[in-house]
Amino acid sequence: MPLDDILLEAEDKMQKTEQVIITEFAGVRTSKASPALVENIMVEVYGSQMRIRELAGITTPEPRALHIQPWDAATVHPIEKAIQKSNIGLNPQIQGKTIRLFLPELSQERRTELCKYIRKLAEDGRVAIRHVRRDAMDALKKEKNDGTIPEDEEKHGEKEMQKLTDDYIAKIDAHVVGKEKEIMTV
Repeated sequence: MPLDDILLEAEDKMQKTEQVIITEFAGVRTSKASPALVENIMVEVYGSQMRIRELAGITTPEPRALHIQPWDAATVHPIEKAIQKSNIGLNPQIQGKTIRLFLPELSQERRTELCKYIRKLAEDGRVAIRHVRRDAMDALKKEKNDGTIPEDEEKHGEKEMQKLTDDYIAKIDAHVVGKEKEIMTV
């Protein structure tokens, strides 16, 4: 496998890792309502597991409220149970065929817990990026040992790989800073 292919594959995997981190961060509660908070919660319905976003429309009519409007009225109670089990700290209220969620003010202690959780998610992302780097470095060594690429090209590839790793870790760190600022804003 040529050097460029190894680097492109590694960069693609790092981009996907960054996207996963962004998606995970979107699901962490802040002081304002966001559909991302509940859209990925899995619901047991129709004999299978489905995400809330596949079962209902989610809107934010007010800054601290979410409305979930299921497309099938029979899914209201399964969605309610899934939200209660999800451990996001919200108590759903059923009003007719809709579910309303009100976000109470976060305490300082809860904000600190959420920041710790964000840092843990970010560290998991950094570890995943380092695993991608390790795999790419192993692929470079294998190509050099097989005689496909010369040693100087392997060294160049290692430097490029380290630069790529540093860039993606810096991006994750920037996401952490932004999300912590959002959580700590009262």
